[in-house]
Amino acid sequence: MPLSSFHPVVARWFQQRFGEPTPPQLSGWETIRSGRHTLIAAPTGSGKTLAAFLYSLDQLFREGLEAPLPDETRVVYVSPLKALSADIHLNLAEPRREIRRLAEELGWSAPRITAAIRSGDTPAAERAAMIQKPPHILVTTPESLYLLLTAQRSREMLRTVETVIVDEIHAVVESRRGAHLALTLERLDHVARRPVQRIGLSATVKPIEEVGKWLVGGYADVLEGNGGRPSARPPARPSARIIDAGHRRALDLALELPKSPLEAVMSGEVWGEVYDRLTELIKAH
Repeated sequence: MPLSSFHPVVARWFQQRFGEPTPPQLSGWETIRSGRHTLIAAPTGSGKTLAAFLYSLDQLFREGLEAPLPDETRVVYVSPLKALSADIHLNLAEPRREIRRLAEELGWSAPRITAAIRSGDTPAAERAAMIQKPPHILVTTPESLYLLLTAQRSREMLRTVETVIVDEIHAVVESRRGAHLALTLERLDHVARRPVQRIGLSATVKPIEEVGKWLVGGYADVLEGNGGRPSARPPARPSARIIDAGHRRALDLALELPKSPLEAVMSGEVWGEVYDRLTELIKAH
């Protein structure tokens, strides 16, 4: 899915901010737009987060241009780490703010897309406000999502969810947390008014096919040693489209030495050369 498929404001913001999309983003957007469950395995720094989020941001932006966005949760982002949830929440704030500012500069009446974080550290006042006025994007942890599905009032907030993004799958899939999260995703499917699209993200995950099965909660469509008859398992669910972009980034390595001779204990002047060169490289990248 090329950038031209997004709203012009969203596409322009991306180009100004990042330039050209990465291969995982192009492949991910195309599959996500088709509505299929998607598992993206790509190196750190390859843009997996925007590969998962940008299509939803684009859809909310387009809808908000047509009419005021209702206060309802459309996207749930699940992170196994509370610190990562907070980081993603901050990373979401910047794109939403910049896209809105660019839209206003171009003469569009930009909608306000909201996001909120719900974890064990979220104050009670913020939890109550979230239920009264649900965010469009909810950032949470596996355990907090479970609790939200358990309480009746917060469960109502999740009935409008259309997409769930599970980040860092490798951190939970082989543990009891992974089994618990798999059950929670099934409960979310049961609560939501429509089938929820599942998007999984991971930097390192093997065997990737098994993780894809875990993501969708389905069963392998196989015949067992049962006289050639199908097994008594429930019918297979739609499989996840797997986008495997590898696990290592392309590296550009170089060895640099200061102009002054290296000694066992370097002088302040030599360290100054090192710092000056580091500053030049940082500014150039």
